[in-house]
Amino acid sequence: MIRRGRGLLQLPGPTNIPERVLRAMHRPAVDFGTAEFARLLDGCLADLATIAGTRGRVFVYAALGHGAWEAALVNLVGPNEAVLVPDTGRFARGWAEMAGALGIGVREVPTDPRRPLDPARLEEVLRADRGHAIRAVLLCHVETSTGVRHDPRAVRAALDRAGHPALLVVDAIASFAAESLAMDAWGIDCLLAASQKGLMLPPGLAFVFAGPRALEAAGRCPRPRKYWDWRGRDGVESYEKFYGTPPTQMIFGLREALDMLREEGMDAVFARHARLARAVRAAVARWAEAGALFFHCLEPEARADTVTAVGFADGVEPERIRTRAREGFGVAFGGGIGPFRGRLLRIGHMGDLDEAMVLGALGVLELVLRLEGVPHAPGGVEAAIAALAAR
Repeated sequence: MIRRGRGLLQLPGPTNIPERVLRAMHRPAVDFGTAEFARLLDGCLADLATIAGTRGRVFVYAALGHGAWEAALVNLVGPNEAVLVPDTGRFARGWAEMAGALGIGVREVPTDPRRPLDPARLEEVLRADRGHAIRAVLLCHVETSTGVRHDPRAVRAALDRAGHPALLVVDAIASFAAESLAMDAWGIDCLLAASQKGLMLPPGLAFVFAGPRALEAAGRCPRPRKYWDWRGRDGVESYEKFYGTPPTQMIFGLREALDMLREEGMDAVFARHARLARAVRAAVARWAEAGALFFHCLEPEARADTVTAVGFADGVEPERIRTRAREGFGVAFGGGIGPFRGRLLRIGHMGDLDEAMVLGALGVLELVLRLEGVPHAPGGVEAAIAALAAR
């Protein structure tokens, strides 16, 4: 088959890379030791802190989001200390597995994967930890595997009610630059992000935002570390911030992406993501009336504005739907991962997206549902249009 036009990337990451960002990255290598490049990098870090809503420090790594996980763990939690992890899905579980591999004690709190976590259950565990062995609570803001948003403010309140000094460490990889964040105002001690989602870049940059309590904890953490160590990234030179050669092309792309976000205005960026998410949810709700598919997240207010997870009745294979959409029509949706492998289809709606792109992807999905004989109420795309027209 010869396909014309451009495919649509509706994954929950990586996301579409704008032409402006691609052009900004497509330039010769430069001397990263110049004052000009140092100013460019410092400007990027300042803008990232503004999006995070923090006056804290920003550390940047040539790494994936998993690198941000490890950077937070090795700077904040010593050997034989413990973390508390709400088991919200595959990414929370992966973070817990990483902590365990580093010799950190892991106390997992089971949650309903189809609902936001219950902060009362966390509070109960925290109150029982009278010796304060738990050094940090690890929370995924948007659990990408389920499409469920978990409120850091509720976890902060549980920590405060319990009178527990544990740090609140939040993975915002699937929400950063797409949903509103207020790290300092929400009482988050350490926030993590990555380049390949709301920031509209390729994978390859990881960001750690550290507030005063996190910085103090890192200063006394006894764990041996070097590359990830925040204390080794305090120099004024750009290479010192990376503990080595900066990924210059990625920084050029980051600068362009941040400029694009600033031009749109962050409030408008958040509103756009919310608007597109409403359109996707309107389509899914209409299709679901026939009973063969459903929202994985049971509570509407907890459905993320960056990814919608769709479940299917027995006998319907979401991987067949994904494959036909991708191979036949050039639209890539996400599949289920971890315990949800083969059970979910995930519609990403974050980053460089607009109404036309979302409506096109929804149109292909409705077409494939029809071609695959999946029972669905017709009119999902019309419902999405109505949702957009009602803004």
